[in-house]
Amino acid sequence: MDDIVLRGEEISFSYDGCKVLKDCSFIVKHGDFAAVVGSNGAGKSTLLKICLGLLKPDSGKVWLFGKVLDKFEAWEKIGYVPQRILTLNIGFPATVEEVVSAPLYAKKQNKKLSKQERESLIYKSLEQVGMESYRKRLIGRLSAGQQQRIFIAKALVSGPKLLFLDEPTTGIDNETEEDFYNLLNKLNKEDGITIVMVTHDYTDIKSMVSRVIQLNEGGIIDNIRKTEGGDKK
Repeated sequence: MDDIVLRGEEISFSYDGCKVLKDCSFIVKHGDFAAVVGSNGAGKSTLLKICLGLLKPDSGKVWLFGKVLDKFEAWEKIGYVPQRILTLNIGFPATVEEVVSAPLYAKKQNKKLSKQERESLIYKSLEQVGMESYRKRLIGRLSAGQQQRIFIAKALVSGPKLLFLDEPTTGIDNETEEDFYNLLNKLNKEDGITIVMVTHDYTDIKSMVSRVIQLNEGGIIDNIRKTEGGDKK
């Protein structure tokens, strides 16, 4: 039980009276690379936002690291990369390090960090995604793939144990997408970060994924952890 970092129990959710999720239950264990898959409109992104407390379910509960969501306070353990919509405007004035540093000012436990400590954390997170040499660049002048790496660095800067990503490859070309998936695989396998990712490209990452959470018409129809000898809960 102690290795379960995320648990959902009988989660239901409606938009304007229209049921999107119904009685969804699932688990994610420490070290998993979990893919949340399903058809368009199955409720994948909605489920992710409920797990983060961005949406409140009609019924059911979520636990993070053994704490019910309403009482969970250790948000430094959580990283989140929301869904991309458009590439940033070329004139967007923020530098890469300014974007990455934002969580260090938003979280109370980081406000006492010295300038040197902040710079060290920023550099480390950029190094994790292979973008340390870009820290002085304007983020609006980077490619879509480079920007997405920066958004991951931003999610990593506080040292999370669990990383949520919502369709992170939207708007990225195929070659860049492959590099991006390799980065996620490295973060999972080498850095030990548990990953929960909403994706419509499951076939492309099948070899990397250790757990599949499949939704269909608002319900969980599968929550399986893949093993060499077969599949198990």
